[in-house]
Amino acid sequence: MSVGGLAQAKGAESPNGVVDLDLEAKQQWFRIGGGRALLYGYNGQIPGPVVEARPGDHVRLRFRNSLGEPTNVHYHGLHVPPTGSADNSFLMIAPGEEFTYEFDLPAWHPGGTFWYHPHVHGLTARQVSRGLAGVFIVRGELDRIEEIAAAPESILVLQDFDLGADGVAQEPDLMERMMGRQGGLVTVNGDVNPKIGIERNGWIRLRIVNGSASRFYRLHLEDHPLQVIGVDGGALPSPEERDEVLLAPGERAEVMIRGSRPEGSYRLLSLPYDRGVMGMGATPGNLRGGTMVLATIVYAGQAGRSWDLPRYLAGVEALPEATILRRFSLGQGMGMGIGGGMQFTINGRTFDANRVDTRVRLNTVEDWEFVNVTGMDHPMHVHTNPFQVLAGNGVPMRAWKDVVLVRAGARVRVRTAFRDYTGPAMYHCHILDHEDLGMMGRLDIQG
Repeated sequence: MSVGGLAQAKGAESPNGVVDLDLEAKQQWFRIGGGRALLYGYNGQIPGPVVEARPGDHVRLRFRNSLGEPTNVHYHGLHVPPTGSADNSFLMIAPGEEFTYEFDLPAWHPGGTFWYHPHVHGLTARQVSRGLAGVFIVRGELDRIEEIAAAPESILVLQDFDLGADGVAQEPDLMERMMGRQGGLVTVNGDVNPKIGIERNGWIRLRIVNGSASRFYRLHLEDHPLQVIGVDGGALPSPEERDEVLLAPGERAEVMIRGSRPEGSYRLLSLPYDRGVMGMGATPGNLRGGTMVLATIVYAGQAGRSWDLPRYLAGVEALPEATILRRFSLGQGMGMGIGGGMQFTINGRTFDANRVDTRVRLNTVEDWEFVNVTGMDHPMHVHTNPFQVLAGNGVPMRAWKDVVLVRAGARVRVRTAFRDYTGPAMYHCHILDHEDLGMMGRLDIQG
């Protein structure tokens, strides 16, 4: 028994090192959460097909836009060129047009759970919240560890949808956009409370993706600790036992669960989380959220053997000291932008694709400090190059991330090395309405 509904993309595990597939974005009626809904999907499914690759593979994806609006594909977390036919978020593919994405994964690319989704400025939140999201797995270090490879693996894509009584996706009002839209229907792989099987004394491996436009998930499994083995950019040096894991929009986690409890059913919950307010006063209800049951772990059978996880998983490079420190102030206010005047800003400016906000040099290491002067949390995502979060003493945490949560009124510093690729990329809040309302900057990596 495992979570179903995720189809493998055709050709995604080619033995000759080429990942070759077709992908179409289209609006249609879907069976989702036990009902019918008019949404957007890739290849007729929500979430989209799972793509698998290995370091050094060549990826060729023939994309067709069958929506009634422009779109594109962003390969979230992959270290590939931000230009040309690779992870080029400045592309705009018109309705009815086709485009072939083509790029090579570096031979040393870390293994991990990545994902793909649209990234057209002004339409990103709309398209992701209507279903456009898919998982991109790079098989790597963790997959070669016997104790992890022996465990059954499930992918959990967390999405929420705002549907009318007729099943048609609802457009948010101005206040909902300012707060970041959230839908009342919360699904895992398009299902409500799917069952995930586990053998007593065995393990399961969960790859969990927050594919929602704005919703946070504070994950807790009844009576079971969560052994985190990987985050956004790949493996942790060793397993970390946690009672709960918070996933902001865009974040991923790889978790091992041991079947060490009496046989029965145990709920995977998302606990309440307060992600802030627009100004003074109580937090609006749709920002807080209540306890939700995401899935149920069900014991079924007995493992043929029992084993422990290794204490060592993978090496995580320690980045050298940065040569430059940059600060980015995350703000909000009224202006003449889209959204009826409300804007979200970085250093007092809203996004302009033709303006370069930050210039960096290839083969340099920089510290970036995000300072959140608003009353809302902002998960910040940087394209192309992953980073390491600095602890209070300035020492990098040994994990690769591409989304970092900057809580209301707080500041967070990250360290990144700009490697391999030049060209324009983006950094932005991954509450996608905030991105669409201006909280995004253009980064130019120069040789």
